[in-house]
Amino acid sequence: MRNRKQRVELIVDLIRTQCISSQDELAELLAQNGYKVTQATLSRDLKLLKTTKVPTDGGKYMYILPDSNSLKDKLLSSGQMAMNANYQSGFVSLEISGNMAVIKTRNGYAAGLAYDIDICNPPEILGTIAGSDTIFAVLRPGISEPEARTVLGRLLPLEQKIPQF
Repeated sequence: MRNRKQRVELIVDLIRTQCISSQDELAELLAQNGYKVTQATLSRDLKLLKTTKVPTDGGKYMYILPDSNSLKDKLLSSGQMAMNANYQSGFVSLEISGNMAVIKTRNGYAAGLAYDIDICNPPEILGTIAGSDTIFAVLRPGISEPEARTVLGRLLPLEQKIPQF
């Protein structure tokens, strides 16, 4: 089992440091590191690690681990990756009232988008609360509506709204 433990540790390292979009790509990276695995073995390893595939900026997918140390989280929190208009956020609309921003998303997108806003940690936003298709973002005292739109415009694709059906 020593071999499996080392292989799983390598999979964790690869997923945390690279954007891997398929089992074939992961199998190739493992082979380059001396681990030739079958698709069935790789599937079991990914299931054991509870990996998830999430959309990337380019419309492709990448594996992430269930903890908050994914590559995307690291890039977002360090400011090396910005959420932009090409981001697959499911954003629908934004309304601001006082120090509260109400962000509407497609069903199921609110939690992920709220998480991405929180991990960016903009100083103008105290925090977010997400439902299934709505995010409440609390703005710091003294932030005007234009300032809030500017800040949220860096985090949301305000120009490319998705129509709600």
